[in-house]
Amino acid sequence: MSRQEAERQGRRGENLAAWYLWLCGWRILARRQRVGAGEVDLVARKGRTVVFVEVKWRSGQAALDQAIDARRLRRVARAAEALAPRFAGPGDDVRIDVILIAPGTWPRRITNAWQPGA
Repeated sequence: MSRQEAERQGRRGENLAAWYLWLCGWRILARRQRVGAGEVDLVARKGRTVVFVEVKWRSGQAALDQAIDARRLRRVARAAEALAPRFAGPGDDVRIDVILIAPGTWPRRITNAWQPGA
């Protein structure tokens, strides 16, 4: 797959994940937030909870099992930490979720995928 095709598929996955979150009652605050520490694909809010979401799109269900690892989650966690003051207020719960998407399957969501100190 070419770099352009991978980028296109990634954006499609992010759009599907945003729709999925919206249908589950979340409000999308931002997309593709980049900071020096890394990037967060989606930022969403529901009540007093703000989630920083890493989205992974793969061509098949089997590939999703290896789509996310501790190194990638650390990068997302560093970016989320830098972005949190912009999106979360005092008393808000902040967490990192992962949404895994493959054609022909429902999105698989991993809630609270990263624990500080992990």
